[in-house]
Amino acid sequence: MKRVFDEFPEPVRIKLLALRQLIIQCAEDSEEVGPLQETLKWHEPSYLNKSGSTIRLGWRARNPQYCAIYFNCQTSLVETFREIYGDEMTFEGNRAILVPLDGKVAEGMLAHCILLGLTYHKVKHLPLLGA
Repeated sequence: MKRVFDEFPEPVRIKLLALRQLIIQCAEDSEEVGPLQETLKWHEPSYLNKSGSTIRLGWRARNPQYCAIYFNCQTSLVETFREIYGDEMTFEGNRAILVPLDGKVAEGMLAHCILLGLTYHKVKHLPLLGA
């Protein structure tokens, strides 16, 4: 996995590693999540477990000022995040939260979204995913 992170430009790598740590911390802090598996999907760091939906981390040269936290576009996750956080976050369609490379990250909001992703199968039936 280190090799994949090392392929990113340094500012991107720093941000993605911080997001990786946030995902791992969210999983460790929640009894709802269960064991987290770190793997590669589409050559991107991906995190999955039995109770949630896969979360991927990425960066695209065509949108260089943002890193992305990708969620399954077949879920209502990003739609829910948009309803909860509106203009406080930047989104890409129904598939990603865009995290600016420069500036402070709203870690509490991101942690909440990550936790909803990691517990999606347990909360998908609730209004606003149990938020």
